[in-house]
Amino acid sequence: MLVQGNEILHKAHKEFYGVGAFNFVNFEMLQSIFEAAHQAKSPIIVQASEGAIKYMGIDMVVGMVKTMEKRYPHIPVALHLDHGTTFESCKNAIEAGFTSVMIDASHHCFEENLSLTKQVVDFAHTHGVSVEAELGRLMGIEDNISVDEKDAVLVNPQEAEIFVKETKVDYLAPAIGTSHGAFKFKGEPKLDFKRLQEVKKLTNIPLVLHGASAIPDYVREAFLQTGGDLKGSRGVPFEFLQESIKGGINKVNTDTDLRIAFMAAVRKVANDDPTQFDLRKFFTPGMEAMKKVIIERMQILGSANKI
Repeated sequence: MLVQGNEILHKAHKEFYGVGAFNFVNFEMLQSIFEAAHQAKSPIIVQASEGAIKYMGIDMVVGMVKTMEKRYPHIPVALHLDHGTTFESCKNAIEAGFTSVMIDASHHCFEENLSLTKQVVDFAHTHGVSVEAELGRLMGIEDNISVDEKDAVLVNPQEAEIFVKETKVDYLAPAIGTSHGAFKFKGEPKLDFKRLQEVKKLTNIPLVLHGASAIPDYVREAFLQTGGDLKGSRGVPFEFLQESIKGGINKVNTDTDLRIAFMAAVRKVANDDPTQFDLRKFFTPGMEAMKKVIIERMQILGSANKI
C-alpha cells in the first residue's frame, strides 16, 4: 500500500520506534527490501537518490515500486526522494508519483535553506506529499556532493525550532555527528545525543538519522574475506542506533550496508566458481544477504511486527 511518508513516520513518532529508509538502485535491491518487510511485518520507506533516478529512469523507479506494492498490498510503503538538491528535482519526483521528498539545502546558509525548503513544502503539500529537510552538515559523500570535515556543522536546536515552525516541514534530519558512506569512524564513534533530544523537544516531529550505516561484523568479514577493502572504517554501532531512537529518531537511512552485503555474496560466487556466468547465480545469494541485513535492522529499530 503506497502511502505518504507522514502516515508511516507519525505512527513511529507517537509509538517511539524507528523505520528503515532503504535506498535501491535496481530490481534486486527493491525486491529484497519488500521481501524482508513481508517477513518482518514491518512498514518501509524505499528511497532513490538523484543519482539512482538518473541510472534507472524515474518512470522505472516509480513503476517498480508500484508493481511491488501491488504484490505486497499489506505493507505500508512510502516512495521517497533522497537528497533532492533543487526545487525542480523535488517537483519532478512528486509529479512522477513519489509520496515523500527530501530537499537538501543544508549546504546553503540558514535563510536560503529555510526559503527553499518552504517552497518545496508549499508545492508538495498541495499534492499530498510529505517533505524532509536537513539542518547542519554531515561529513562524507552525498551522491556527488563532498563535505569536508572542516565544513561539517552540527545542528543548532534553536534554529531547528524556528525552521520547522516557518517551513512546516514534516520531518527533519539534524546533523548530530554521523557521516555518509562506509568510510567513517576510524576512531571511537561519537554522536551528540543531548543535542538530538533538545531538537526533538523543540520540534516535536519525526526526526531522521542520515549516515546510519552499521556495517555489522558478519557483513564486514564477508566483504573482507572475498577481497573487499573498507580501509579500517567502522559504522554506527547498533546500540547507537537504538539510543538515537530513544532520543527521537524515527527514520533511519540505510544504503551502504546493503551494498556491502550484496557485493560480498556476489564476490563469493565469483571466487568459488570462476566459470559461472549465470547472473541469477550471483544475484540470488546477494539478495539473501541483503534481506538478512534488512530484517535485522527492522528488529533493531523496532519496526518489526508493526503491521
